[in-house]
Amino acid sequence: MKQGKGIENPESRFSAVLLAAAKLPGVRINREAYLRSALARHCSEDDIRRAIEETPAAAGITVEVLDKVANDSIRFETGKVSALSAAAGIPGILALPATVPADVAQYFGHMVRIAQKLAYLYSWPDLFSDDGDDVDDATMGVLTLFFGVMFGTQSANAAVGKVAGMMAEQVAKKLPQKALTQGVIYPIVKKVAAYLGVQMTKQSFAKAVSKAIPLVGAVVSGGLTLATFLPMAKRLKKHLSGLPLADPSHRLMDMDGEVVDGEVVEDHGPFTAHAEQYGTDATAIKLEEPQS
Repeated sequence: MKQGKGIENPESRFSAVLLAAAKLPGVRINREAYLRSALARHCSEDDIRRAIEETPAAAGITVEVLDKVANDSIRFETGKVSALSAAAGIPGILALPATVPADVAQYFGHMVRIAQKLAYLYSWPDLFSDDGDDVDDATMGVLTLFFGVMFGTQSANAAVGKVAGMMAEQVAKKLPQKALTQGVIYPIVKKVAAYLGVQMTKQSFAKAVSKAIPLVGAVVSGGLTLATFLPMAKRLKKHLSGLPLADPSHRLMDMDGEVVDGEVVEDHGPFTAHAEQYGTDATAIKLEEPQS
């Protein structure tokens, strides 16, 4: 990540905050533990075991059941992010880079948490497959697109659908690394990140203003968080639940590698900028204002 002038770029600003949030303690969700706990009241042990080993869709768990579990998770995360103060929420806030505001990182941290939970319920693979602090490029890319869906950008909706389609068609159990970091999806990721960088600044400003109001500042700030986080989480839930990966008729099969368009794709390293590979005019992507 480039410092100095680079951090002023909206795309770089967003990526820096997302990366910082993803590294905060307590943000990463253990897929196996979450699915076991979330599905315990609704599914048999055999179905839960298969959901963990393969996917909830492969286990035949209906979208209706998954929607109920997803709503519980959304309520939990919404209540948590709305109740916590900016500085005392997720552990590790004080260790954030100086360029990343604590309240924004905390807010994004909870967005990363709910994005993971919804992804795992609707049959996406583990987004953080190792215990290290690094976040690989594909994970950063797909989280950026998930955030784009949350903010209501149609380009992100289309890109997430494309990624899900790749995985469904190729019965892949990992993210399509090449498409997200070098191929057809990557230019969209860059455009969405730039758009979110601008929106992030607007939201941060709104929260700063609300906290400046005597006595009622905390109430206004908490209300603003509730008013934004809840509909964004519901928007992502609605989109993921309608994709092929969530369909119980779609079954993931064991594979030794990841196949996209007939070629095996290898993992890439930690998130880094690839601006030199694609210019700003690499693709014409229109980012619409959030849709209701």
